[in-house]
Amino acid sequence: MGQELLRLLHERHFPADSIRLFASARSAGKTVELGDVRYTIEEAVAEAFDELDVALFSVSGGFSTEMAPEAVRRGCVVVDNSSAFRMDPKVPLVVPEINAHALEEHQGIVANPNCSTAIALMGLYPLHRTFNLRRFTAATYQAVSGSGVKGMQELENQVRAWSAGEPLKVSAYPHQIAFNVIPQVDVFYPDGYTKEEHKMANESRKIMGHGELAVSTTCVRVPVLRAHSVAINAEFWSPVDLEQAREAIRAFPGVDLIDEPEKQRYPMPFGIAGTDNCAVGRLRRDTAFENGLAFWVTGDQLLKGAALNAVQIAEGLHERGLIRIG
Repeated sequence: MGQELLRLLHERHFPADSIRLFASARSAGKTVELGDVRYTIEEAVAEAFDELDVALFSVSGGFSTEMAPEAVRRGCVVVDNSSAFRMDPKVPLVVPEINAHALEEHQGIVANPNCSTAIALMGLYPLHRTFNLRRFTAATYQAVSGSGVKGMQELENQVRAWSAGEPLKVSAYPHQIAFNVIPQVDVFYPDGYTKEEHKMANESRKIMGHGELAVSTTCVRVPVLRAHSVAINAEFWSPVDLEQAREAIRAFPGVDLIDEPEKQRYPMPFGIAGTDNCAVGRLRRDTAFENGLAFWVTGDQLLKGAALNAVQIAEGLHERGLIRIG
């Protein structure tokens, strides 16, 4: 996440006089190189925010809860990627293509949504805008990079061990992930749904301003290195039309329509990983919901699901004059 944030700030020419990197004390003093620029990592202490205009947080919820309000008190605007503030009614939760207007309401902190939520809504929102969403169900296919480097390493190590006929070691997940799928992402709540599943439901309602929206999700970890996919079945209040639906997807910024099943063309993690846009395919009438559509969304969860969305939020704040730069 941190590496992608730094790369995007450079590639998108974010209008900063300077960029500084912060981490825990154990990482302070290490260097990071990007092209011809070398950065020295500094320790993340409260005093550092006196000199900053905007900070992009990619840290634990606990650190965000402690440090983000302190940064705001010192005049810095925080774009937070943790779950700490997402459901705080005073904090905007933003996907810029959907609800950039909410940035105007910020009081120092803007929350970045959960990665699977952001990707799902990039496909769902243009259809909601066209047909008025009533409810939806979703099943996610979440890549191991959503768990960080340790998840990716575990999948790679297990595949190597299997190929060599050696025992597969399990530590990052409750079960073997190689050649398997695990229908659990995050911890279970008493109602049988996981924390990740609750995030998608609650965050979708807040981002779309659709407080009564009925949502049911199942979140699954799959042996894919990068890019999440989501299978969605949605019911709308208005009658649906497939060509209108396709046009709504085509016209929406940040989304590509890849929907030629007769040619075996549909979004897949293999083709979407490393790209900024999400993609929608397998678009068809739902056979269970009245006025329903079934479709498939894929997006790079390290980009639109995290780093890219955070940088877009910062860009939106700057464009609206809601943060000072320099």
